Amino acid sequence: MNIKSLLLGSAAALIAVSGARAADAVTVAEPEPAEYVKICDVYGSGYFYIPGTETCLRIGGYVRYDIGVGDVGAFDGATSADVEDRGSNDTFYKNARFTLKTWTGQETELGTLKTYTETRWNFGNRNADLGADPDGTGPLTNSVNPAFNKGTSLNFAWIQLGGLRVGKDESAFNTFIGYAGNVIQDTLVPYGDFDTNVVQYYFDAGNGFSAVISLEEGSGGGTDGSYGVGTIDSYVPHVVGGVKWTQGWGAITGVIAYDSNYEEVAGKVRLDVNVNDAISLFIMGGYGSDDNLSDPTYAFAAGGRGFYKQWDENWAVWGGGTYKFNEKTSFNAQISYDEGENLGIAANIAYDIVPGFTVTAEVDYVNAGKIDEVDTRGTNHNWTGISAGEDDAIGGMLRFQRSF
Repeated sequence: MNIKSLLLGSAAALIAVSGARAADAVTVAEPEPAEYVKICDVYGSGYFYIPGTETCLRIGGYVRYDIGVGDVGAFDGATSADVEDRGSNDTFYKNARFTLKTWTGQETELGTLKTYTETRWNFGNRNADLGADPDGTGPLTNSVNPAFNKGTSLNFAWIQLGGLRVGKDESAFNTFIGYAGNVIQDTLVPYGDFDTNVVQYYFDAGNGFSAVISLEEGSGGGTDGSYGVGTIDSYVPHVVGGVKWTQGWGAITGVIAYDSNYEEVAGKVRLDVNVNDAISLFIMGGYGSDDNLSDPTYAFAAGGRGFYKQWDENWAVWGGGTYKFNEKTSFNAQISYDEGENLGIAANIAYDIVPGFTVTAEVDYVNAGKIDEVDTRGTNHNWTGISAGEDDAIGGMLRFQRSF
């Protein structure tokens, strides 16, 4: 046997063994193709299909940091007891917030099925005059103003099928007609409360005309002599109705509300005008009955202010607008006044440093013209909490907000 024969024989043996082992080998299955997220553009940008469903989901929110200075009554300042001698110190009012939002949408045989949720977490101290001596006579019983986790708030959690909406929302008395301008402190003269559960129907004719009817629970237990009980006290709901006409130049809107607790009615009418691409203006007027809201004999006296007619006495007006200097910078202002001689002025500059990151610097002023009138539990002339001995307040706020 020569070397060549030996090598050929060995190769044949190896091939035979390899073939035998190959027959016993486990076949590895091909991997399943990956199921990537599919973009959904039916309801706007940012939506994607939840895998395995026809439901589109969008996730968003913002992170915000506010730094306020000035008077408590401008909603911007704070006071605290001095830790050494318990005197009253002015201090910053600071608040950090994380807000998480979700939207879903799905087409059904009964129309679009939508949901919206918004949950907020806050950390900071309080916009409160905690450094003041509560009774003014001594000894001092004031307190420090600590920063703390303020808990979680569920601001929105509603389901809507077609025009029918149920769940946690803000009152249609405000959402349908719109907020009072693009300023931070837009309630120096308040225009209605917000948080409520709703059973609501919204109608859109498609030609600019829309309407809403909303049965609402309200919220809040009130403060005797200062602000009425907002949550309904029986099976009878609060009722809000509204109509709107929207065109390219702007809109005309009207809303009316019935407060089932105090059996009072309030209404607002608003005109929005888009002057051009840079300037938008609005004016809004409100009127409400207040016989029961101002009745001091009620077990839960409202101080003239209810869930819908929050302003002082019968009428109030708000006006303002926005001027866009360029794509990044805008000026926003609002002036408000009511029959109780409360004057509010707020103005700010908002600047987009980069897309999604906005810095806003605002100045706020409020004057309560009837603050010195004797409080008989019938009328509250100091809505914002102006400090004792004063009739006005001024402050400012710097806001940083990253929206996503």
